[in-house]
Amino acid sequence: MDSNVSTYATLLSIEPLDLLPASILPVFIFGTLTYCAILCFNITLLLTIALNRKLYKPMYMLLFNLPINDMIGASALFPQLMSSILAQNRTITYSACFVQAFMAHVYGAGSLLILTAMAYDRYVAICYPLKYHTLMSPNNLMRIIISLWTLDFSMIGTLVALNYRKEICSTKIVDTFCNNPSIMKLVCGDIRINNYYGLFVLFFYQGLSLLIVIFTYVQILITCVLKRQSDTKSKALQTCGTHLVVFLCVEFNALFSLMAHRFDNVSQHLRRALGVSVMIFPPFLNPLVYGLKTKEIRQNMFVFFHRKISP
Repeated sequence: MDSNVSTYATLLSIEPLDLLPASILPVFIFGTLTYCAILCFNITLLLTIALNRKLYKPMYMLLFNLPINDMIGASALFPQLMSSILAQNRTITYSACFVQAFMAHVYGAGSLLILTAMAYDRYVAICYPLKYHTLMSPNNLMRIIISLWTLDFSMIGTLVALNYRKEICSTKIVDTFCNNPSIMKLVCGDIRINNYYGLFVLFFYQGLSLLIVIFTYVQILITCVLKRQSDTKSKALQTCGTHLVVFLCVEFNALFSLMAHRFDNVSQHLRRALGVSVMIFPPFLNPLVYGLKTKEIRQNMFVFFHRKISP
């Protein structure tokens, strides 16, 4: 490339979707409605928590970050994808590709960090109920939230920045959307540092979050068994069951999606399906799962809508 400007404005080609002409409009409408539904569900959950002082508790303050993160993930995928489908043009500028990759990975890492913080909150609430208000005081809660977002943006920012180069040797993104593994394949020359740091970030987020969640749930299980209190067991099942299912889905889906890029014999269709599913299903299902399965949120959500509809 002759100059920085020409490099950063270079058009990259994203893998085609292979849609039939007759299916372009239905897919566009379906995708747009899905994106609108994701925004609607997550904004509703945000407003329900924000406008009800009864929900100003550590558990719900941590949960408040999840719909924000989910909307970042959905916005990383849908606007660019829907516009490319409608225009039948699967290209994106070099700079815009990095923005999309940054948002996508901030969403993925943020999901794990937020769900891990929620697991810790449940661990303290069930295993150390007398110390709960001390350990999860407003100041400590604020430190946890600021720390997880700072860690998320700093580590992912560094990850993506390592691949931002003045010269590239390819313009083909081998995925449905821009992400770090596909951008790394554009880079000329030695990318060992990028690769090592990418593996470090992958195992840091996946490994650390998995270890913390396993530890907290083992401790919760031990506490429930030792105390032999039906109310404790019921509380554990109600508050932890939903969280564990959501966490495991995000953990393994994201892990398989990222690792698929490192093995050439993995089907490209499977890789694309896994990558897109991470960006679609959690943001769509999380507000429904937490909104319908969490009693306090469900009750306050009904009150919220009743006040808005009733004169």
